[in-house]
Amino acid sequence: MNISDFMKVHGIQTADELIKRSTEDIGWFWDAAVKHLGIEFFHPYGLVMDEGGGISNTKWFLGGKINIVHNCLDRHDTDSKAFRVALRFETDDGAVEAVTYRELNNKVNELAWSLKQAGVKKGDRIAMCMPISIEAVVIMLATLKLGAVSLQLSCRISPQELTIYLRDASPKILFITDRHQRGGKTFYSNLLCQELTSQNIPIECIVILEKLDSGLALRKGCKSWNNFTADNSGHSAETAPLDSEAPSLILYSSGTTGKSKAVIHTQAGALVQAAKEVGYLFDCSPDDTFFWFTDIGWMMAPWEIIGTLFFGATLVLYEGTPFYPTPHRIFEIIERHRISIFGFVPTALRTLSSSGLDFSEHDLSTLRILGSTGEPLDEKTWEWYSQIFGKNQCPIINFSGGTELLGGLVGSLPIAEQKPGAVGGPGLGMAVDVVNDEGQPVRNQVGYLVCRKPFPSMTRGFLNNFEGFMDTYFSRMGGLWFHGDLAEIDSYGFWFLRGRADDLIVRGGVKYDPAKIEATLISFPGEPKISESAAIASPDNSGGQRIICFVAINNQNFTDDEQIKRYLEELKKHIGITYDPMARPDEIHIIKALPKNLAGKIPRELLRRAYNGGPVGDLSKIENSEVIDDIIRVGKIYFKMPI
Repeated sequence: MNISDFMKVHGIQTADELIKRSTEDIGWFWDAAVKHLGIEFFHPYGLVMDEGGGISNTKWFLGGKINIVHNCLDRHDTDSKAFRVALRFETDDGAVEAVTYRELNNKVNELAWSLKQAGVKKGDRIAMCMPISIEAVVIMLATLKLGAVSLQLSCRISPQELTIYLRDASPKILFITDRHQRGGKTFYSNLLCQELTSQNIPIECIVILEKLDSGLALRKGCKSWNNFTADNSGHSAETAPLDSEAPSLILYSSGTTGKSKAVIHTQAGALVQAAKEVGYLFDCSPDDTFFWFTDIGWMMAPWEIIGTLFFGATLVLYEGTPFYPTPHRIFEIIERHRISIFGFVPTALRTLSSSGLDFSEHDLSTLRILGSTGEPLDEKTWEWYSQIFGKNQCPIINFSGGTELLGGLVGSLPIAEQKPGAVGGPGLGMAVDVVNDEGQPVRNQVGYLVCRKPFPSMTRGFLNNFEGFMDTYFSRMGGLWFHGDLAEIDSYGFWFLRGRADDLIVRGGVKYDPAKIEATLISFPGEPKISESAAIASPDNSGGQRIICFVAINNQNFTDDEQIKRYLEELKKHIGITYDPMARPDEIHIIKALPKNLAGKIPRELLRRAYNGGPVGDLSKIENSEVIDDIIRVGKIYFKMPI
């Protein structure tokens, strides 16, 4: 394994010793990792890190000249990897397209040449509002090749939100498609184009990848992809040597805990973090086929694109949903593409595990490593994932971080002992801890996840709002990075995520962990089984909070009122017995499904607003958003408001 080789080179005997050394001497670790992974600089750096600006403004790999595209494409085109498959793309309707490293490099060179002809230069911003696709990868890499900055947005964004983001970022060029498919439905971009052209957004050109004869490219300020790329066949552009600290990506956080934040990443930071995690946590090599279900606007997309292509492996992209046309789809993708490294979100795993379907017909023998991120992975679902996908033979790399660091703060190592539901421990080179309200370390109790030292991929701030960045991460714990997650370290040293700090429910002066309440509901042994659950806070008349839960069950014929009443009381009793007798919910509501964002996460802040009568805002990036109406309705009944 890659991580075993690194340990052997440095005389390290155990995973614990490796974690300890990497987090105590971060300068040594990041320098050693760069050299061991084989990250190539056009000009070597003279200084690993400069902490003169403090944890929030540390500079990395000073004096070095680098480019992500050189490491992920250029160097592979000169060796045997040139003819290996780089990308395999599967559409919603099942069509498959593949490109080799040489073909991908040619596409990137040609688009970079077209961008350069359009006047794009270092530091310019190029935006895309696209589904995940081969074209989206080409746009991202062509942008980075020139030293421009890739701004990546979900194709499901609302016209109004897109306008706000583009005014804020001022990109030179915007790429969009005229339509995309997801879950058997077709979504059109007419309203996006109409909003952009009517609002006079200062963009030099909107490039439209036409899949229909829509006529959108005929609008003022627009060009078709074919028109924009005309005459670029066979052309190429130089891969720009860039300062290590040069900006590379602008990504928007999911906004599940508040307003989306535009975070800025650097060339070296993005590359080093992605290569470290894909290489050491997921043990990627050129022989692997890597697939993580993601959207181009979620940080997992650039993370997997950079990480997988760095190692010369094959990356699978999929534009649809994991449950269309049936929940077997994700298993069919693994079989069809012979995936060896697979990552998913816990909510989707819980949906599959509670479906009652038999997935044993599928050949998953190519899988060797499994991944999970985005939310806490409960013990029951962890065990099901291990058994059904991995036949109890594949390590589960359960890791967690965020858009703000383009990677994980905590994560499992493939060589370390595993415990169901645990995230292992600190990420390599990530000096994290769990502390109480006073910033003191705590064990065997839930605390706040913090980081005590800098790391290369830490965002260089929010776009046009550095003060907001400092206030969000460094104002609460006296100079520590306050991540906003709740975590717990047990007596054996295993780390567990317990949800978000702003999701905590406070009743009677006591804090209750919604993630534990949700896991307890899912573990209910009776019938009907619970496939999904969410716990939120709702204000009571005394200024405190009530515990409100939502559950989706696997029996839609469960409609008898008395039967439902007894069932809900059993659920409350189960929480009181197995979690905390004082955490019995005030209300439990059965709904047909829980809403999810495009990353597959349950947006609890949206649930709170909907139930408590607040504004729900833009729902364009929410799957099954019609469920929000059901939550609003039961909230109005609870608060005795007119429906």
